[in-house]
Amino acid sequence: MLDLSVINAMFPPDLPEPDDWERRFRPRDLPDGAEVTRFAPSPTGHLHIGGLYTAAVARALARQSGGTYVLRVEDTDRARRVAGAAEEFSRLLGAFGLAPDEGGVAGDGEWGPYLQSERRDVYLGHVRELLRGDRAYPCFCDKERLARSAGEQRAGRSPLGYYGRWAPCRTLAPEEAARRLAAGEPYVVRLRCPYEFPGRIRFADRIRGSVTLQDNGNDIVLLKSSQEELPLPTYHFAHVVDDHLMRVTLVVRGEEWLSSTPVHLQLHTALGFAPPAYAHLAPLMKAEGPSRRKLSKRKDPEASVEYYLSAGYPPAAVQHYLRGLANIRLMDVPTAEALAAPVRLDGMRPSGPLLDLPKLHSLSREFIASLTPGELYAQLLDWAEEYDPELASVLVRHEGLALAAVAVGRPEGAPARKDLDRWSCFRDRYGFFFAELFGPVPSAADDRFGGLAPELVRRIAAGFVRDGVGAGTPEEWYGALRALAGRHGFAPDTAAWRREPDRWAGPPRVVANVVRVALTGATRSPDLFAVAGVLGRDEVVRRLTAVAG
Repeated sequence: MLDLSVINAMFPPDLPEPDDWERRFRPRDLPDGAEVTRFAPSPTGHLHIGGLYTAAVARALARQSGGTYVLRVEDTDRARRVAGAAEEFSRLLGAFGLAPDEGGVAGDGEWGPYLQSERRDVYLGHVRELLRGDRAYPCFCDKERLARSAGEQRAGRSPLGYYGRWAPCRTLAPEEAARRLAAGEPYVVRLRCPYEFPGRIRFADRIRGSVTLQDNGNDIVLLKSSQEELPLPTYHFAHVVDDHLMRVTLVVRGEEWLSSTPVHLQLHTALGFAPPAYAHLAPLMKAEGPSRRKLSKRKDPEASVEYYLSAGYPPAAVQHYLRGLANIRLMDVPTAEALAAPVRLDGMRPSGPLLDLPKLHSLSREFIASLTPGELYAQLLDWAEEYDPELASVLVRHEGLALAAVAVGRPEGAPARKDLDRWSCFRDRYGFFFAELFGPVPSAADDRFGGLAPELVRRIAAGFVRDGVGAGTPEEWYGALRALAGRHGFAPDTAAWRREPDRWAGPPRVVANVVRVALTGATRSPDLFAVAGVLGRDEVVRRLTAVAG
């Protein structure tokens, strides 16, 4: 074992002791059964929808138990760090209603800072303590030596790692290690694994039950190279220290970390910490023909959280969907009920849930249809200000028109139309109400008129200007349409056309479609009389007259 004076000289002289950190980061005063969870992304790229899923589950488990949900940014990998990514995590979590109780870049909370790069002294104090107890040691092996060892291991079909005869610094004489340290030779600090021949380890997972894996037999790196200006710990070491000092009781993370759990449990033991409980989530899957595969950041645009924001899925609907992926029982209840219901780990499956965008569309349609016109307008405007400034400008200038347009799809005493599943669809479904978004009126030869001769389209449009636009009630309005249809040889109603199709030029809806396309630019729309009432007589006349020529 290295002399204590040699160990102490490896670290800043005023470095706090682990007991100092225990006093600073005191146990939390929470009720019995309260869970402290954390979402701990690395700022190495865009936030994946799987990360948002993990955050949603972690937050739900903390909130429903009266606990605390923490955002910690694990930014010790300087080489892969993406500028602004840490700030983006906070923005995206907030946008989807998953803002943490404490943590993030702002560092709100008594157990911070919450960026690992700002907690260096915390880790150094614990590395020093392991060295003092001979549970860690300095390793001077350079990249070439490690590469040779890995080559020998592959050739001999041995497990890769730093152990046994491939771990020369483990048995280095203390005097030799001290000499090399004094000479300024670069080093890393490694854990002294307690097992020469590791066996199997069994631990509990809150989703998978009892799990048995091969234990760790590798002397993993705890502290990166001393050549770095400010050496930082590895992920494995830093997150174990942080979970303990932030008083995390339940670690919710992806199943890619399941195989690392033996290492993490070994580190907890070496540090004298009681480990938290673990819950490893299965990855989100995507259907590809008859098979399923993991959602890919490279292949699938829907893997990025930004995709859902830019498309305009309401955050509440996305939250509902993520909870439904966790607990299928929540998928088919109203959004408000799903968001209020507890998420149960015993209701989660160890196989990966399928990311099904049509189901998200369905939930989103139901949620939007449940909003009042005022609520819909406010949420739409929030989205448009960020992702469609032109639409936002129109909505602000014509708030009254926008509210009236939305109300058309929510007739009193009848179910709301479910024609919006994303805010980005608003232009297509309701943009025709606004002259700035409607564009030029279709010409009489437009295919949307169903193949009618342009001259007939013009006569129908002109006839309705003359006889229909002044109608003051729905009965008068649709009566004028039927009369117009009759004058041009169309059946008075669909039943008559079906009885004698050869007698008529077509069903009356063909004539109604001319008016519909002229007013809305689409072959489907809310109730035509209600649409005309919102547009106003002058605008109705202008659009029909433009078609009539």
